[in-house]
Amino acid sequence: MNETAREQRLQIAAVELFVDVLGRADEDGQDRFYSRLAEAVCELGSMRRAVIFRYDEVLRRVRAAGGHGVDLGRFEEIDVTSQSSPLTRRALEEDRVLEVRSDFERELPQAIGLLSGAPVVCTPMAAAGREVGVILSDRGAEAPPLSDDERNLLWSLGKMAALAAVARIATAQRERAQNLQTRLDLAREVHERVIQRLFGVSLALSAEEDFGPADRRRCAEEVQSAMIDLRAALRRPLSPAARPAGPSLQDELGRMTREHSNLDVELDPRVGELPHAAGGVVRSVVAEAIRNAYKHAAPERVDVAIRRKGDMVEAEIRNDGVLRRPRRTGMGLRLAAFEALQLGGVVEFGERDQGTWQVRLVVPVEADEARV
Repeated sequence: MNETAREQRLQIAAVELFVDVLGRADEDGQDRFYSRLAEAVCELGSMRRAVIFRYDEVLRRVRAAGGHGVDLGRFEEIDVTSQSSPLTRRALEEDRVLEVRSDFERELPQAIGLLSGAPVVCTPMAAAGREVGVILSDRGAEAPPLSDDERNLLWSLGKMAALAAVARIATAQRERAQNLQTRLDLAREVHERVIQRLFGVSLALSAEEDFGPADRRRCAEEVQSAMIDLRAALRRPLSPAARPAGPSLQDELGRMTREHSNLDVELDPRVGELPHAAGGVVRSVVAEAIRNAYKHAAPERVDVAIRRKGDMVEAEIRNDGVLRRPRRTGMGLRLAAFEALQLGGVVEFGERDQGTWQVRLVVPVEADEARV
């Protein structure tokens, strides 16, 4: 078989394999999807093992999204970014496959203990002007340097992996947009059917005149009707899809504690027994509150307390870095508050003591997961 025919067969095999990966995207979870991509790269690129690093929009950090031939758990505390790893930065900036056979400590300082011992190949995942991530792989310590044909093949595989990832990201973004529209529709319905009715009752009650029995009865009926409408609205699911699995609350708090030396966490051991829905809301609110504290304030200390109280779980996040400027609550915390409300919980936030900002969540332990 001549070289041209071999390249054509490889290209056809690559397209077929990536079509198969995309075809199973709906049945695969996120980690499984990216692990299939890593497996495809290893199979077609003759690699021994591979890890895909990408930016996670939910966690807002770079993480090992999938791998083949490696234990992804070993990469949980590693953040391979373009700033911390010169190799990945150059691969994305130059849009080419790079191979490192020495000087691992400078090129991949954080991954040295996990990827050293063999030449490391960094393949950029970039397509349509979008940098999705990188694929780190190796063929073993005795493998010769990459040939030009092998580099071209890996570069093509990186493009295909990027296109597959972009397609999945676009699908997820459409689902989130639909979910957000549903939430906006809910907010509009609550405003039109509940808030305006209660506002009318409030105006009536604030009038400086005595109410007769009929007027009091009318106000009571209006409030009761508003409560019925509110309950009916909150029973409607915000999204047809279940909350995706994510890292546990303990894992997320452990990572943030390692990142921020002034973060103090008090975690009730019984909180680890929370059902999926309630645990997901607690994780979302706590993570968003901590991110906001370090992004929008200048705290010397951030205290997190998560306690189990009977059939409720309570989380409080306080920071002492309130800046003297108008404070607006971000969309992330507002959406988390909507989600807590749907599960029968409540989120409160604002300046408490002078200079201290507090976010407080209370949610039932046995939250109804069918509503999420």
